[in-house]
Amino acid sequence: MGSEMEPLLLAWSYFRRRKFQLCADLCTQMLEKSPYDQAAWILKARALTEMVYIDEIDVHQEGIAEMVLDENAIAQVPRPGTSLKLPGTNQTGGPSPAVRPITQAGRPITGFLRPSTQSGRPGTMEQAIRTPRTAYTARPITSSSGRFVRLGTASMLTSPDGPFINLSRLNLAKYAQKPKLAKALFEYIFHHENDVKTVSFEFVLVF
Repeated sequence: MGSEMEPLLLAWSYFRRRKFQLCADLCTQMLEKSPYDQAAWILKARALTEMVYIDEIDVHQEGIAEMVLDENAIAQVPRPGTSLKLPGTNQTGGPSPAVRPITQAGRPITGFLRPSTQSGRPGTMEQAIRTPRTAYTARPITSSSGRFVRLGTASMLTSPDGPFINLSRLNLAKYAQKPKLAKALFEYIFHHENDVKTVSFEFVLVF
């Protein structure tokens, strides 16, 4: 008769040995059998957090010695041909129209023009179709929206069951009243989901 370790204890052992992926997979199996298992839920949240957690203490910080003995310096004399003081500039410092003429729309003639961004109404129906709907992008609205749909679909393929925690349906004010649960949930949202806005408005106000 073989003895098997309890799944929750085995998952905790994986977590202590920093085998976070095995811990998260085992917690997922336990949550499929009992979705309201709070211990497995917290342990999986902590395992997913540790997988992406970065200890800020390990980040190299420049000391006083490096700052004092720094030999980097800015050149006092500009290189030939790189000075901003070009001939033909007026007293105010702006370039003269004779040096860089502009069009009636205010665009410089020597500059580059993005396709389909000319000011004014389109002359033909074909130009109206090709013209972008916004001034922030050169792509039509159909191509940009289709791209967003593809990005959303591709992101869901990596996790067929969807996200572990649906933040839109979660009552964060309720969980914030439980300190032990709130800490694990806060670190998961902050580090794993990278949702600073949610944790700022819900958890920080309660604490």
